[in-house]
Amino acid sequence: MADELSTQQRDFRAAMANLSAAVNVITTDGVSGRAGITVSAVCSVTDSPPTLVLCVNQSSYCHDIFRTNRRLAVNVLGVEHEDIAKHFAGMTTVSMADRFEWPVWDHDTHGVPVLRDAAAVLVGRIGAEMTRGSHTVMFVEVDHVAVDADAGALVYFQRSFHGVPAVAASA
Repeated sequence: MADELSTQQRDFRAAMANLSAAVNVITTDGVSGRAGITVSAVCSVTDSPPTLVLCVNQSSYCHDIFRTNRRLAVNVLGVEHEDIAKHFAGMTTVSMADRFEWPVWDHDTHGVPVLRDAAAVLVGRIGAEMTRGSHTVMFVEVDHVAVDADAGALVYFQRSFHGVPAVAASA
């Protein structure tokens, strides 16, 4: 059967399930419309110039919208955002349009939806991309950053969400 995974693929997926990752909702708006998706495959590349990389499955509804709109926000989720993560991961029946109707979004300041109380927000433009297997790797050149040091974090580990409380700053 063509859909069966090889032993190597199963082992790789099991290993990746043990790799804790921050949970992010990537959002965009533009000529191809407004869209968002929950993604854990985000990491920094360099701070000079500020650049991050994110990986999006080519079969995702948002994939081509991101590539066409080019501008996006990486909304790093805090402990209290598990429901938002689930909605944008497609784990609920809430439509894409309805997800953006909630009053938690700032639609006007950066040209893309930004989660008002995110642990961090990085807004930028896709500057380069490459394809590897089923995913497109997008290099995002960041032009705006906001951080809430008291937000804590939402991580994905062993195929479920976990909250990590903020650590009090030492004196």
